[in-house]
Amino acid sequence: MSSTEEAVVRVEEEGNGRPGFRRNRRPCAKLANYTDYETDEDDYTKGKKTRLRKNSAKEDKKKKNNDKINEAAVRVDGGACLDKEKGAGQVKASDRMPRFDKDNAENSDTNTCHQCKRNDKERVVRCLKCKKRYCTQCLTAWYPRIAEEEIVKKCPFCWNNCNCRACLRLDTKMEGLGSDLKVSKDEQIRYSKYIVRRLLPHLKEINDEQIYEKEVEAKISGLELEEVKPQDANCHADERLYCDNCKTAIFDLHRNCSSCTSDICLTCCLEIRKGKHLTCQEEMSWNYTNRGLDYLHGDVKFDERPLPAWEGIETTDDKLNSEDCVKHPSMWKANEAGIITCYCGAGDLELKRILPDGWVSDLVKKVEETAEASKLLDTREMVTGQCPCFNSESHIDMDKNKSLQAACREGSDDNYLYFPSVTDVQEDDLKHFQHHWVKGEPVVVRNVLEATAGLSWEPMVMYRACRQKRSTKHETLLEVNAIDCLDFCEGTVNLHEFFAGYTEGRYDKMGWPQILKLKDWPPSKSFKENLPRHCEEFLCSLPLKQYTHPLSGPLNLAVKLPENCLKPDMGPKTYVAYGFAQELGRGDSVTKLHCDMSDAVNVLTHICEVPMKDENEKKPEIKKLKKMHAKQDLKELFCSVANYEEKMETLENTSEEEDENLEADGGALWDIFRREDVSKLEEYLQSHHKEFRHIYCCPVSQVVHPIHDQCFYLTRYHKMKLKEEYGIEPWTFVQKLGDAVLIPVGCPHQVRNLKSCTKVALDFVSPENVGECFRLTKEYRLLPPNHHSKEDKLQIKKMVIYAVDKALKDLNRSEKR
Repeated sequence: MSSTEEAVVRVEEEGNGRPGFRRNRRPCAKLANYTDYETDEDDYTKGKKTRLRKNSAKEDKKKKNNDKINEAAVRVDGGACLDKEKGAGQVKASDRMPRFDKDNAENSDTNTCHQCKRNDKERVVRCLKCKKRYCTQCLTAWYPRIAEEEIVKKCPFCWNNCNCRACLRLDTKMEGLGSDLKVSKDEQIRYSKYIVRRLLPHLKEINDEQIYEKEVEAKISGLELEEVKPQDANCHADERLYCDNCKTAIFDLHRNCSSCTSDICLTCCLEIRKGKHLTCQEEMSWNYTNRGLDYLHGDVKFDERPLPAWEGIETTDDKLNSEDCVKHPSMWKANEAGIITCYCGAGDLELKRILPDGWVSDLVKKVEETAEASKLLDTREMVTGQCPCFNSESHIDMDKNKSLQAACREGSDDNYLYFPSVTDVQEDDLKHFQHHWVKGEPVVVRNVLEATAGLSWEPMVMYRACRQKRSTKHETLLEVNAIDCLDFCEGTVNLHEFFAGYTEGRYDKMGWPQILKLKDWPPSKSFKENLPRHCEEFLCSLPLKQYTHPLSGPLNLAVKLPENCLKPDMGPKTYVAYGFAQELGRGDSVTKLHCDMSDAVNVLTHICEVPMKDENEKKPEIKKLKKMHAKQDLKELFCSVANYEEKMETLENTSEEEDENLEADGGALWDIFRREDVSKLEEYLQSHHKEFRHIYCCPVSQVVHPIHDQCFYLTRYHKMKLKEEYGIEPWTFVQKLGDAVLIPVGCPHQVRNLKSCTKVALDFVSPENVGECFRLTKEYRLLPPNHHSKEDKLQIKKMVIYAVDKALKDLNRSEKR
């Protein structure tokens, strides 16, 4: 790169005002010669992070040889001396410092450190159990909370929480860790009965839909219902069909054109015959203008001045799938007999199948005809009687310490959430959990990390675990796409710099905190492939594994899909974000209001409180900018709102008091809304949508769906207005380090990080909430074709069929025994 080009890059970075964070940035020149060494000490020197150089290995080796020539003794094991005679100006081959491989390092009688694989340290600590050694420098840098006396008794390797690079990349089961779930035969039978009874109504709904289409086909063909034999679609197991009209996943019966290969789901067939097309066919456009950093920070005079040449105007248009030719349902015609003519005009749509013919109907019959039918259908709910949270006087029993007050709704008995510790949530307490879960209430389980080996979730540990060499064929993970919470745009940032900001903080040129977040990191590959030890650690932390375990949870319907089937991506996924305790109002570290497609569990694995640099200088700058933001909001958003400034001042004072009372282990503020309040919440957002900002801090100009658009975060001001106007409020609580939050599907929620946080989330599907999954699938199919929430990724109907089939097989095996 020429000096002129470098000057241009520097000007662009300064103009952007977001140091080290640019869109479409070039690869960092500082990392052009980056190489990855086998030692862990390369990341730390005396406990501090350093930049690596390509020639540092040669320099280090030269320094070692010189030291061996000049020194007469080497201190080992904290004080013992080993005398060596050196030749003048020359080192014997036997005296050279070798690079030890794993076997050599572990088995030879040297003081090689297991962590950094070096043996030139002043002092090492030897484990009496496995004989491995850790140098004091590595212990200080990577295990600061463990005393040396404890290392002597049992080292990190023995505890299964060693975070050296070799151990972090072990893709094998660790002894003594409870990442698996063992289910007895009696428990499996009980769970299978529960699944069949819960899913039978939904299975019948699917069957009725298919029977209706077969009856239409029988009428068209002049056959009896039993004689209708749909053709095999020849769909491969790893292939997923989608309806060309509504984009919903097709799991079995559908209509197909033999000429243009268009596929239509049964719901669309019904709508085409009735002439009522409910799906939206017009692509929506969300245009946002980038007016520069000054506008982001409240420059109300922006429209009156020209922009500098480097700043430019960028617009974003969220037309996600504009290249796809959307086929309008009016292109398909149906006559009085119910025959649908394809839009291509080549012929009529034929009825085809993916699953074995009549499989769904046979499953319904098997459930009703089985010897256990009466017991299955007449079995009482697993959840019966009064919830254990209440005492004999029907009041919340606070003495048990299993309840968390999260709302103050008048005349409501669900203001408290179930709040057990990880030791409380055992098999006997599963029914207690179901008391709350069946009603659509979230659950918070405390201290789940106590069930793990204690592997570090420090950002630099995770960084080292998945870092790749530039010289290899693997994808490099040295740069990542991060979201800037001020304008909600993605930009490229060096991973090491991102994690440095995670612990130290970042500010733009105007002194405003720069809040970045990574979503679904590491990218491309699965969480298990990139972070195998952390994945196993996360599985150990999962509470209520009967529901949440992604491989063997008996009540997790996602587990029931066959191995050769194309499965939805249920996680785990990592979310790493900066955080700030005070609600800034603009640029906060938030996950905006949304509704997941399935149930989810979210574990807070690491937090870091970032001290404000130059607090006496930064606080006045932030306060000044907040006033500029408020002035801009008053002009653009709240010009018609009475007493807006007075209310904001009251909320800011209250917010500052709450920030001071934030507990040391508090990490993220959650707001979860009840299902019964969704309609009022949507109505509020529709009427107040112009009071919110989204990409580039532009006001939200239009709403397709108030929740699925994911454009809104309700601040303290809006939550107050929501309760005033509609009388509803969310469950609000602070997620602490080691807390696992279980969110039932259908409950809209939003999150604000109060500190830098690392969370790991996993999706699952519980039998109790299948009805909500059905409802959301119907909502998704009505969205515009280019909406980011449009795709039916869950395939809930397919899950129901396979779950019932698996449950019946388990029950039949029990009968034969």
